[in-house]
Amino acid sequence: MKVPDQQAWQAWTPEELSQRLKQVSRPWSVVGGWALDLWLGRQTRDHGDLEFTVLRDDFMLFRQALEPLQFYTVKDGTFAFLSADRVPGEEIFQVWGFDAVANVWRVEVMLEFGTADTWVYKRDTSLVYPRAEMVALSDSGVPYLKPAAILLFKAKHTRSKDQADFSLALPNLSGEERQWLVLHLKRLHPDHEWTRRLENAE
Repeated sequence: MKVPDQQAWQAWTPEELSQRLKQVSRPWSVVGGWALDLWLGRQTRDHGDLEFTVLRDDFMLFRQALEPLQFYTVKDGTFAFLSADRVPGEEIFQVWGFDAVANVWRVEVMLEFGTADTWVYKRDTSLVYPRAEMVALSDSGVPYLKPAAILLFKAKHTRSKDQADFSLALPNLSGEERQWLVLHLKRLHPDHEWTRRLENAE
C-alpha cells in the first residue's frame, strides 16, 4: 500500500482524541508539545501533530477505539502499513494514524514500556517512577505526561521548537520539577545548556 503524504497532517486536538478514547480504561497520555500546553492551560503555538503514548501490550485496544484510522509503523524514517491483524514488532516505538476519508494524518501513537502503575523512560529503562507521579490531568480531563519528563525527552535534540518550549516552561516549573530535570539531565545529557538555566532559576 502506498504511504500517504507524510506532510498531510490535520491532527485532532487533545480533547478530540480524549473523546474518542472515553471508553478505554487503560492508561494513555498526551506527550510532546501538546502536553506542555495542557499543563499550562492554553495553546502556546501551532502543533503539526498530536502524539500520545500507550503501553505496548495495549496497542490493539487503542487501535480498535480509533477505527477506522489506518496505521503505519515508523522506524528510521521508513513507513510500513500495519494491517488490522498485526501488532507492531518489538523494534517499533512509533505508529501514525491516517484518516483515509479526510486524507490526513490524525495522531501519532508512541509505544512505551512500563505497566499500568509504572512509568519507564524509553531512552533509559533504569529510570522508573510511579505512573501517578508522572501523569496529570488537564482542566478538561485529558491525561498528559508532566512537563519535566517532556523536557527530558526534548533535551536530546533541542530543535528550535524545543528551545522555545523550554524557555516558556522554565518560569512555570516548580522547584521540585526543576530539581528532577537537573538530576536526569546531568545523568543522561552531561553539560546540557538547560542544566545551567535550571540551576540559575532556583
